[in-house]
Amino acid sequence: MADSLKSALGAQLRELRRARGLTQEKLAEQLDVTPRYLAGIERGERNLTLDSVDALAEQLGVAALTLLDPAADTSQLS
Repeated sequence: MADSLKSALGAQLRELRRARGLTQEKLAEQLDVTPRYLAGIERGERNLTLDSVDALAEQLGVAALTLLDPAADTSQLS
């Protein structure tokens, strides 16, 4: 289960990055992380804490639940 959640988060992050037309290097710079660390997240290799997911989502301007479940209805969240 944990592996699939990490993979889902990584895939969603990659999708958001590509939709914004950003390279891993550029997004890593914006998030103040190394490109290697960002690549590890996208590959589902990093085990992020909930606080890290929340901070990442905030930096990206999306709801944290969106990173974990792209199909989630976040319209009721604020």
